[in-house]
Amino acid sequence: MWRNYKHPMFTKVKKAMYKYNMIEDNDTIAVGVSGGKDSIFLLNSLAVLKEILPVKFNIIAITLDLGYENDYSTVEKYCKSLNIPYHIKNTDIAKVVFDERKEKSPCSLCAKMRRGALNNFAKELGCNKVALGHHSDDAIETFMLSLHYEGRIHCFAPSTYLSRIDLTVVRPLIFIAEKDIIYLVKKFDLPIVVNNCPANGKTKRQEVKDLLSDMKKNNPLVKDHMLSAIINTIWKGQTNTE
Repeated sequence: MWRNYKHPMFTKVKKAMYKYNMIEDNDTIAVGVSGGKDSIFLLNSLAVLKEILPVKFNIIAITLDLGYENDYSTVEKYCKSLNIPYHIKNTDIAKVVFDERKEKSPCSLCAKMRRGALNNFAKELGCNKVALGHHSDDAIETFMLSLHYEGRIHCFAPSTYLSRIDLTVVRPLIFIAEKDIIYLVKKFDLPIVVNNCPANGKTKRQEVKDLLSDMKKNNPLVKDHMLSAIINTIWKGQTNTE
């Protein structure tokens, strides 16, 4: 486990957690671990913060096996090294999305099914919160997708209470850029599972990612400005009194 307690990345995670009231005493938090860089970095961050924060909480790691025949043994080994319980939930999501429904734009349905399966399994395991690895680039891309393809100003919330199942979804990495996660995951050799999804790199989100990359060439601060706009407008009502 990477334990540089004073690293700015941990400061950003703590800032998000306290600003948007993501954590409370006696929480049991299910971390959705796909095996990708973001979820592994999130798991590491929460494991470190569990050791140093005054708030007492428990962590459970959950992987949804979508049916791509991925090997999660490295994730299981890593969770053991962190002393975090690890659970794999087998699903037929890939079969439904690609074989039965044959979706041309599969990401929306896949995401919806994954959210439902993860939330339900977290409740079965006694969790009251689910932590997802969405970072600041995800927020900006979601904002752009909504603007370009839905004609509305929208982004997922840092913390969302789901009253139907009495569960809160939190996103502690929202102040961290994707490039920083990539750098740190490589530097500290955190275990990663290759994404075998056939739609990987062929999505509308990837188109927006490429567009933002081009925009950044002319304005290096474009992502910072967009994130500030999201924080000060869409997320404004969710800020707790500090």
